[in-house]
Amino acid sequence: MGFPVVGRSAAWDIEVIADSDSRWKWGATLAPRLAPDGDARVHATLLWGRSTPNAQQLRDVGVQASTLHRASVGETVARLADSTAQVVVLACMGGAVQALLQGLSRAWAGRSQRPVVVTGYVGLVYEHVIDGLLARTGADILLANSEHDLDLFRAALRAVGADPESVVRTALPFLGGAPHDPTAAGRDRPFTLTFAAQPGVPQAKAERRYALAQAIEHAARHPQRHVVVKLRGRLGERTTHVEPFHYASLLPDADLPDNLEIAYGPMAPILDRTDLCVTISSTAAVEAMHRSIPTGILVDFGVREVLGNHVFLNSGALTSWRALHDGDVPVVDPQWAGYHGILDDDPYSAPAKRVAELVGEPLPPLQPWFTIADSAAYLPALMTRYGLDADGSPSASSSAGGQAPLHSRLVRAAARRAYGVGVRVLEPRIKRIAQL
Repeated sequence: MGFPVVGRSAAWDIEVIADSDSRWKWGATLAPRLAPDGDARVHATLLWGRSTPNAQQLRDVGVQASTLHRASVGETVARLADSTAQVVVLACMGGAVQALLQGLSRAWAGRSQRPVVVTGYVGLVYEHVIDGLLARTGADILLANSEHDLDLFRAALRAVGADPESVVRTALPFLGGAPHDPTAAGRDRPFTLTFAAQPGVPQAKAERRYALAQAIEHAARHPQRHVVVKLRGRLGERTTHVEPFHYASLLPDADLPDNLEIAYGPMAPILDRTDLCVTISSTAAVEAMHRSIPTGILVDFGVREVLGNHVFLNSGALTSWRALHDGDVPVVDPQWAGYHGILDDDPYSAPAKRVAELVGEPLPPLQPWFTIADSAAYLPALMTRYGLDADGSPSASSSAGGQAPLHSRLVRAAARRAYGVGVRVLEPRIKRIAQL
């Protein structure tokens, strides 16, 4: 089918397919940076699943989509079959990206022109590296958020015979904000330590109680400081990673220090008033480092791949709650920060240039690295999970008519009820306790 010729003065249409709030944030903030002069209409498709973002999470991201769809993978592939968008951004976990690549490859077969497909990672790449990389291989552009990731990805693609030049260097698109002003503490506000909690690490209840107790103890030990416990999501919300024991449910019954705050919502406004950011491995650390905010990576639970804090080896940021209680303020190594995509003045020109070279040009068919011929024991099961047959066509058992399967709708309904209880009942109590 025909493809519209879009001049420099016309806004691009960019489709962002996302399966969680953080991935929507990544795709939505990246999309305008790929268009000439940042002029783009962003169209959102939120995939049905465990972590489909709700209205509050979308508001927290702060990006208004021109259109919004909630759909299955199969419905999304069908809708995009005739798409005249300039770019499609796949902001999903690896399995979903692979299913979409397979489905779109089939849907766009025979088209002389098609959208440019871009994918990448929402944050730090620290686990299932090769699994996730090969699941994304086959997109026209695969973004790496740092020089470190660029080297790693290209070496891996060479090793499996894939095109290493599809990997393009960029940075996390939500890095930004005003540089840290160390003179603000004591002048405009108290010195503020922010503990950026994560849903997935640590996982054990006792470990999460420990982390929360240490933040509370820090506030008690340092009454002249303000301590913020920044929670990833509200009680009952579904986030990218499963949260087995929400910190809000672990707050002690005893009165909390007056200088302790429990906070939700976007990270950027919290960092605006932060003098020391503390976390295990959250991307909040990267955001803080980018703004020259002193940042500590906790080793209280060890340095382990499963925690993701091994990524920060040699960063100068490793510390512990004991050291922080005693006054430690880590200093990040600038050479490490540069290699890991934190100090970069122009990280978006390379992907924008590559996209501009491809938009409107005849493109070869999408060629995912996994094929039914070579991956017959792997690909069919993966595709089935996303409602597609092994050849990328919609499965006869997949949902139709814009409806998710009944069990998924029931799960979502239960989650919404739990979220409502959290917002209406528990959150106000927490705010009163924390004197928000």
